[in-house]
Amino acid sequence: MKKLAILIISAFVSFTGEAQKKGGVPDTSKHTVFYTCPMHTDVKALKAGDCPKCGMKLQLSGKELAKASVIKNYTCPVHLDVVSHDPGKCPQCGKKLNLSIKEQMKAETMKLYTCPMHPEVSLDKDGKCPKCGKALVEKKS
Repeated sequence: MKKLAILIISAFVSFTGEAQKKGGVPDTSKHTVFYTCPMHTDVKALKAGDCPKCGMKLQLSGKELAKASVIKNYTCPVHLDVVSHDPGKCPQCGKKLNLSIKEQMKAETMKLYTCPMHPEVSLDKDGKCPKCGKALVEKKS
């Protein structure tokens, strides 16, 4: 049942990602991003900062996280507004970028194979790395 729910959610997220295109061209217009407090969901802000009620760090809202996971693959664990298509380090704090929520959900529902030398290479079937030719190994969650 859990896998079915994850599959339905990922299909919906994929479909909404396609809706972000206008006439086959990606939507590049600037959209408003909202940050919320994890403890006080009624607190909303247009930029990252501290909650005026409790002082906790504001985080991207759930909706913003879902939108970011459709478009990008990697995010910073501290600076959620830092997103990248490629693995690497956060330019603000230097921490390793993690897979987005969508990519984590995909990894839970399907087998992924990666190259031991090139972890950015990730395929849904066994084979050889297109960069070095080494055999791909099953990625452990």
